[in-house]
Amino acid sequence: MAKGSKADEVVIYHNPRCGKSRATLALIREAGIEPRIVEYLKTPPSRTEVADLARRMKLPLADLIRGNEAAFAEHDLGRAGITDEAILDAIAAHPILLNRPIVATAKGVRLCRPPELVKDILPAT
Repeated sequence: MAKGSKADEVVIYHNPRCGKSRATLALIREAGIEPRIVEYLKTPPSRTEVADLARRMKLPLADLIRGNEAAFAEHDLGRAGITDEAILDAIAAHPILLNRPIVATAKGVRLCRPPELVKDILPAT
């Protein structure tokens, strides 16, 4: 595929107030790539997108939840036996619960904590 095609696209689910998200974005740009930035608090991913990201990362949905957010306790998301549907409902209602940054490329999808994990999935420039 030609450079700049959908197959070359790098997408970061980004929160500009998060230091790890800003550091990951900086590493992507240092690699000479300008990613498509999804500020997921302004434009939340759909339930289907969140489930697909988790599937592509080979992570349970529970690993995509931020446990230090107030909504985590409000929805009792740490309880045993919580369902994927309950997790998706909570993220849909409170996008701040989505752990970040998540980066998607043709080489894979990664929760970039620490930010350096992004280097493994960046395309060659």
